Amino acid sequence: MSDNFKENLRQIKSYVQRAGRVTKKQQQALDDYASKYMIEYDQNKSLDFSEIFKNSNDVVLEIGFGMGGSLVQMALENPTKNYLGIEAHKAGVGNILYEIEHQNIFNLLVMSHDAIEILENMISDSSLSGMQIYFPDPWHKKKHNKRRLVNQSNVDLFAKKLKVGGVFHYASDWLPYAEEVLELLENDNKYKNLYDGFASRPEWRPLTKFEKRGQNLDHPISDILFEKI
Repeated sequence: MSDNFKENLRQIKSYVQRAGRVTKKQQQALDDYASKYMIEYDQNKSLDFSEIFKNSNDVVLEIGFGMGGSLVQMALENPTKNYLGIEAHKAGVGNILYEIEHQNIFNLLVMSHDAIEILENMISDSSLSGMQIYFPDPWHKKKHNKRRLVNQSNVDLFAKKLKVGGVFHYASDWLPYAEEVLELLENDNKYKNLYDGFASRPEWRPLTKFEKRGQNLDHPISDILFEKI
């Protein structure tokens, strides 16, 4: 894949910034808690995780946490891990900020900016112990497939940011997208599949809103876990 093609892929956004409805509670949380739990995007600043989390625990990055319910649950259930969540939509950010404050969650911080730009400019190479992308927009129409977050260019970028032994975890209810991601990773010598093909659904992965929606539509749920080697 040429460098120009990779650059073009990076410039295509994997999300659409919709206005959406922000509730009074969510807006209040944005106003009151953003300064405590949000990290501002700065293309000239590389994050020092030991400084922002005030410990040297492993860091897991989640891209696109939606309303944040599953990420909040993971942070509560794994207090010896740090979590950094990225979400573009205000309602979800406000929702998770409210939960962080009111459940006294100390190991979860949030950013709201393009995830690829954050990875490229603010996340140091070999600094993440895990990356998780759960039920991303599948961009069903063929003409929109180029918008998919998990593509060859971004898979290479994810590998740069993961430590050796770090795990990339993807889950989807759209089988064509899941099969595409599995093939990408199987053919990438920077990763090793932790399962034979698709993974069994991990019991520790919380059920998400989009997973429930997929189940209601009788969509098969696919989990993929690959280790950086």
